[in-house]
Amino acid sequence: MIGEILPPGVESAELFHDPADLGLFPEERAQIARAVDKRQREYASARHCARAAMGRLGLDPVGILKDEKGAPQWPRGIVGSMTHTEGYRAAAVGFSMGMRSVGIDAEQHAPLPSDGVLSSVSLPAEREWLAAAGSGESSGSGPGEGGVHWDRLLFSAKESTYKAWYPLTERWLGFEDAHITFSLVHEGDSPAGTFHSRLLVPGGTLAGDELTGFDGRWVVRGGLVVTAIAVI
Repeated sequence: MIGEILPPGVESAELFHDPADLGLFPEERAQIARAVDKRQREYASARHCARAAMGRLGLDPVGILKDEKGAPQWPRGIVGSMTHTEGYRAAAVGFSMGMRSVGIDAEQHAPLPSDGVLSSVSLPAEREWLAAAGSGESSGSGPGEGGVHWDRLLFSAKESTYKAWYPLTERWLGFEDAHITFSLVHEGDSPAGTFHSRLLVPGGTLAGDELTGFDGRWVVRGGLVVTAIAVI
């Protein structure tokens, strides 16, 4: 599923369940030791996917720790991203000589909670578009245009945007700092399309250039919405 929305040069792997007895490196086990069982399973399965994807690049398995902000610490020369939600874990990786950053996210394909979550993760212009597409807090619980819960897709695209942004800048990016627009390319049982994240804050990177936005892709299938950004 995730591989369908990633470009050539990015390898991926996914799981729809947590296999029993997944191995962790000692340093990973120490990092997650105090977490509840559910979090430990998510952590292990996502890293299993990451090592499988890295194997497709011809790389040996290594431990993948998270830094103080929760971002994965990839081996030198590798960029990547991991995600997990109920019933799905995935990772995507590429060589940094051909790919600057990768951001992926998966969510349940369902409306966002109706307790103000949408207003906290979206801009007024985005909420206006959602209302026109028949999605969001004012539209009830059904999907909108194309059979898509666009509010949940918006949330996922914002998560992918942050994951693509952070390795390039090592700075926080709030939900209000990017304006996202969508295109629906394919309808039916598996709606899919593209999105653009226009940055509303200065986009200076560690390399010295200036980001203005990201282009990504999305797909909805099997009760899941998955988004991906690959920065070349």
